[in-house]
Amino acid sequence: MPAGSVLLYSLAAALLLLGVGALVIAAAGWQGRLDRHGRWGVRTPAASSSDTAFAVANRVAAPVAAAAGLIGVVTAALVVGVRLPTLPTLVVFAVGLLGLVAVYIAGAVIGERAARAVPIPARAPANGGGAGCGGCGCGGGGCAGLTRTTAAVVTDPA
Repeated sequence: MPAGSVLLYSLAAALLLLGVGALVIAAAGWQGRLDRHGRWGVRTPAASSSDTAFAVANRVAAPVAAAAGLIGVVTAALVVGVRLPTLPTLVVFAVGLLGLVAVYIAGAVIGERAARAVPIPARAPANGGGAGCGGCGCGGGGCAGLTRTTAAVVTDPA
């Protein structure tokens, strides 16, 4: 096997592996099969803050991650299927790899924004008393509407 063919199939295998991996992770994210404490999925502070935020982030990012996977698979097919000299093959590989990574990162950014829109989960009462979320006595409803994108309004009781 000529050295050019080894390079060609190695590049195609790398793109195919990345593309199929992105497709598998996208499918798992869409179906809600990713675990917040696992290794895969949108791994940002907002997405990791609760199970709901993690599920929302990964479901929103899944179609974009699937597009990234398709870019990898199609580029791998082009690298193998279209017989080009070595330099154009490297250019096709580089463009496909950059496209896959850029689109995958865009999916993570979109998932992060969706996770920020999920309300922050209420904390358990620190004192164990009847106060809602932090001892303020609001009954648990005062903090429930806060999200990561809205600022809390502090009023001075005096």
